[in-house]
Amino acid sequence: MGFFSKDIKSLDDLFIHMLREIYYAEEQIERTLPKMIGEATDPQLKAGFEKHLEQTRGHIDRVEQVFELHGVKAKAINCPAIDGILEEADEVSGDVGDKEVLDAALIASAQAVEHYEITRYGTLIAWARQLGRSDCANVLAKNLKEEQATDRKLTEIAENRINLLAA
Repeated sequence: MGFFSKDIKSLDDLFIHMLREIYYAEEQIERTLPKMIGEATDPQLKAGFEKHLEQTRGHIDRVEQVFELHGVKAKAINCPAIDGILEEADEVSGDVGDKEVLDAALIASAQAVEHYEITRYGTLIAWARQLGRSDCANVLAKNLKEEQATDRKLTEIAENRINLLAA
């Protein structure tokens, strides 16, 4: 069996399928971030995760808005990709004993999540535009912009502080 359901026969079907996957992903991220906040020891990293938790709640609201704009029911479907990324993050953080190294591991895991979201939102925006749904693309672009900003902030925290402490 392929990656996608046999019910996907059009770009619109594919758009809805991936929208449901990112909806699931955002919900899983919302559930995971409190644990990452609790594990982070660097105050700047902890604050960054707290800010991203609030943004993630907004991302969920925006994805729901896109479902509504597109005239389909907001429904999450399992996304094995994000499940794998989050499972790996949990395993890695459980294996790290040093708090500075743990913060570096948390950043690496968070960036893996961000990069997944960036690729998905970029694809969804392109498809929405192709489908003539600039309204949906514009809403999704807000999520993409925040995901990219979070990724840049994580890089800045890692390169200016966390990686130095971990070394």
